[in-house]
Amino acid sequence: MKREYHHHNHVSRHDGSDCIALVDGRYLNWLLSADADAHAEDKLNRHAMHSVFGALLQQWGVNTDIKRVYWYSDKHDGQYPNDQVVRTVLSPKLDGGASMLRTLSSDLSQLVQNRACQHILLVTDDDRLTPLIDQAQLCGLSVHLISDESSRNLAKLSETDPGWARMLEQADRRIIMHAQAVRDILVPRHGSADSAPLQSFGPDSESPDPELIRSKLNEVVQSWWDEEPEDLRMDLREELQDSRGIPQEVDRHLLLQVRKVLERTLSFQEKKLLREMVRATVLEKAPEA
Repeated sequence: MKREYHHHNHVSRHDGSDCIALVDGRYLNWLLSADADAHAEDKLNRHAMHSVFGALLQQWGVNTDIKRVYWYSDKHDGQYPNDQVVRTVLSPKLDGGASMLRTLSSDLSQLVQNRACQHILLVTDDDRLTPLIDQAQLCGLSVHLISDESSRNLAKLSETDPGWARMLEQADRRIIMHAQAVRDILVPRHGSADSAPLQSFGPDSESPDPELIRSKLNEVVQSWWDEEPEDLRMDLREELQDSRGIPQEVDRHLLLQVRKVLERTLSFQEKKLLREMVRATVLEKAPEA
């Protein structure tokens, strides 16, 4: 019998293992548009999927790297991220999602047969995949599902959508696409899907004020730390006491956040400063002057 879902309980670590993400474009766009923080003018940034999904997995207790993303859609969006494979399928309006199901099922079966990864992240709500999820788990793989807030109460969900509830119950981790993740994966109305603009932070692209940059970095770090659950804070403290760096997933997430705030990529020294701030915050040390 499956356990009822409890946020962040029973944290497991799978160091060094890879994850393949299979993403139904229709479903992910629905998740983003259904969030209160999303705007109709915002666009999905596929370049951010690796870091966002990696951060979400870590938040739900799975320490793994997203090796590759398979993107299933009926039209090309003009984006060309690294480590992503586009699968063109028919529109669900034409065949009820049969093409999507057939293509995604084939890829999932191949991953299982070839033991290509330890973890599979499914971003889809097609409950016809439930038997394949079960088969993958019986072969030793962990399968995780991205969902909305409805997965917090499966008993209630089973009354209105029993198929979706059964699929979520089958998953090893039910990972909620919370508001912060939505913001991370969307390009703001004034942004570009390919990359954030590379101008300097400050008026008229002048040289940035170091103290202003430090202040902005600190705001991002503090906001992230304030939202971290206490159990993950304790895990990070233990991990950083024995390590000189910071976890890759945390690093990616914070770099993405700072890039949005500054509207440019960080310099080497700024990245170094950001990581020092993270260590100081996690280990509760006074930051360096």
